Amino acid sequence: MNENTVFETFNVSYSYIGNSTALESINIKIEKGESVAILGANGSGKSTLLKLLDALYFPTDGKMKAFGTYIDEKRMRDKEFARKFHSKVGLLFQDPDVQLFLPTVWDEVIFAPLQLGMPKEDATEIVSLALNKLGLYHLKDRPPYHLSEGEKKKVTIASILTLDPDVWLMDEPTSSLDPKTQGWVIDFIIDLQERGKTIIVATHDLEIPYVATKRCYVLGENHRVIEEGLSVKILNNTNILLHANLIHKHRHMHKGIIHTHIHKHWE
Repeated sequence: MNENTVFETFNVSYSYIGNSTALESINIKIEKGESVAILGANGSGKSTLLKLLDALYFPTDGKMKAFGTYIDEKRMRDKEFARKFHSKVGLLFQDPDVQLFLPTVWDEVIFAPLQLGMPKEDATEIVSLALNKLGLYHLKDRPPYHLSEGEKKKVTIASILTLDPDVWLMDEPTSSLDPKTQGWVIDFIIDLQERGKTIIVATHDLEIPYVATKRCYVLGENHRVIEEGLSVKILNNTNILLHANLIHKHRHMHKGIIHTHIHKHWE
């Protein structure tokens, strides 16, 4: 598990039960230390792709490599391999309530280190550091369901931060957050990038690739990659963004005449 290519997919497709297609013939390649956005409208398959990369799902067709090794259900049944894999790859879910299930914030954040075999004394120290870093220590005894959406998001980030994974997979990390917390999350992504982490963010929030990722893959509503390239080039390609339903034409009346222009929120 020391290859420079972190993930590579080969014509990967995924269908849910009932033949509902989520992804179709996906070919992506992510190198160590890259910051990459997976852009697409809701329903394009972004979340499914992250779950495939995290080995929660497995392709119904095609193959995937992680750290130079082919990943499939049989490979992940090797407990030692799975332990090493999940210590290197962390997934931040879009909805914190999916990720939070224990009685207190402390229980949530210490869960993963203990599950992966970290001595309790070491785990306790790391959890304290993570909670302090994110300004959550005063909430350590609070039930997660009593927290605000922004606080819940920070708790889920803290639970991954305790493992200090090399790879961060983030699913719509700014979704449902107030502007201040959205800015905090984007700053956190930039900090991870500066620390040399590999970051893959699935989002339709175009401010994230604008300020925090170098490269993008764009998923169309046909569940295929329709464009790939540098973030700055993708975000300046109005036709691609319109085709992927990531921007829209805004209409307004001025002096009795209807005007149409492209609506961009990230500039």
